Amino acid sequence: MSTILQVEGLTRRFGGLTAVNAVSIDLRIGEVHAVIGTNGAGKSTLINMLSGEIAASEGRIQLSGADVTRQPQPRRALSGIGRSYQRTTIFPEFTVHENCRLAAQARNPRPWALWESARACSTSVQAANAALEATGLAQVANRLAGTLSHGAKRQLEVAMCLATQPRVLLLDEPLAGMGAEETDRMLALLERLKPRHAILLVEHDMDAVFRIAERITVMVNGTVIATGAPDAIRNDPQVRSAYLGEEH
Repeated sequence: MSTILQVEGLTRRFGGLTAVNAVSIDLRIGEVHAVIGTNGAGKSTLINMLSGEIAASEGRIQLSGADVTRQPQPRRALSGIGRSYQRTTIFPEFTVHENCRLAAQARNPRPWALWESARACSTSVQAANAALEATGLAQVANRLAGTLSHGAKRQLEVAMCLATQPRVLLLDEPLAGMGAEETDRMLALLERLKPRHAILLVEHDMDAVFRIAERITVMVNGTVIATGAPDAIRNDPQVRSAYLGEEH
């Protein structure tokens, strides 16, 4: 597997609080790398730093060998880092296709085309179509996004992310609030996306994590206490004591 994102000693301080402490992690094309931990462990702060929404206090982030540590979020998005959020971020009053087309347009803004409708941009339309096809939403492209089920809305968020043509996907609790059937659909989608993307998955559903992840990183109080294959994490005494409990 090809390593595309390398993180070394990433740290974020908020005054006297260290939210993320010297975290090192690497993401590989063809792999789901899950980050788990209790609330307040620093998982979302880590994603925010990787995506460029929060600046790092220390450490380095490299994307395909290029240092992007100081790049702002829009620049990182154009470089191939896409993300989803804990809360739904779709435009409910727009169609499913229009949501994806708007996401694609952010990558191809064409500010010089003053007298041309944005809908006429074939590049954005094609990117939206491809994203909807990849996520299994092509058949509902013309529905209003707000009328979708919760699980389909989460799939749409992934589609919007794909429309920006990322190589790295940072997914912050994409399974939150889902039932078993919706969870199965999302995990199947991640399996389909895996061969062409590096996926970082922050998730509290441990059954899903152990089903989908090739590697798991465990955070406690902003610090990584273990990284490894699912079996190694499941049997790590420190992890069991700090997070998983005996049932896992």
